[in-house]
Amino acid sequence: MKTMSKLMTATATIALTVAGQAAVAKDLKYAHFQSADLSSPKHAAALAFESCVEGKTAGSIDVQIFPAGQLAGDNEVMEGLQLGTIQMAVVHDGPISAMYKPFSVLALPYLFDDQAMAWSVMDGTFGDELAADMLDKTGIRMFGAADNGVRNFTNNIRPIAEPKDMEGLKMRVMTAPVWVTLVESLGASATPVPWPELPGALQQGVVDGQENGVTNIVNASLYQNQKFVSLDGHVFSWHAYLMSDDFYQGLTEAEQVAVTQCSDIAKTIHRGMTAAQDANATTILEGKGMTVVPVSPEQKAMFREKAQPAVKEFVVGEIGEDWPNKLDAAVQAYRDQF
Repeated sequence: MKTMSKLMTATATIALTVAGQAAVAKDLKYAHFQSADLSSPKHAAALAFESCVEGKTAGSIDVQIFPAGQLAGDNEVMEGLQLGTIQMAVVHDGPISAMYKPFSVLALPYLFDDQAMAWSVMDGTFGDELAADMLDKTGIRMFGAADNGVRNFTNNIRPIAEPKDMEGLKMRVMTAPVWVTLVESLGASATPVPWPELPGALQQGVVDGQENGVTNIVNASLYQNQKFVSLDGHVFSWHAYLMSDDFYQGLTEAEQVAVTQCSDIAKTIHRGMTAAQDANATTILEGKGMTVVPVSPEQKAMFREKAQPAVKEFVVGEIGEDWPNKLDAAVQAYRDQF
């Protein structure tokens, strides 16, 4: 009887210990802005992160995913990361640039040749230095960046093949001034609209068009109110994997390793899915009923000639020459390898 009593006592102690561990699991609220299905790169990557982190930490971190902007708007999510009320988010470049201006250097148009170059630059010294500076200035930790798609112009008025075709169009841009400069340098008028409000703005005719990658055009059903898409590829856009540093510093060393490793896995999944959609842009968007307008290298050079100097002048005026020079050096270093 004594042996049975000891066994029961030990079993009860183990149960209480396990229950106690479960009770103190750290909640990780994870926000993103794409729909909650596996065809969405952000969501597929988020689910992979959840499974990875909870597995590696044996449940000591409880990942709670809030897709489609359910938790807050994009600027509010950035503020939540800074305040620590939101633990993690995958956020597009516009809202990041609004809080941390040096990120706007990545809006320099017609800069990267392809995904291989863009990934190499962001995964190298330039990306590391940008992340370290962002952490120092904002208290937000960046684990890395995945593709938000190569950005193309869409509109519901006419085909855009050359800069002159932009004149007079009302274009939605992300909520950071650098995007206004980009669009206005090409002759269109720019209206900043937060991402969750974009479909309604197109439907109601508040704007004639917008600029986004294939993933976002499909994921938010923007094609329903946009007839033309021009494959000019003006900016290689990013989704950054961000975490409140207050939350990160409250993790154990093993938990910090887990979220870092799992972020890298999620980023890789995210990149692959988005890059595949960009590579098949014509097929995908024609399948959605859009008229795809090819842009020749000569026409692209015309866009570059008008947009790049204006945007670079704006960026230098906002953040100085240091970050643009670092980015130019990183791009040149990549090209020098070949």
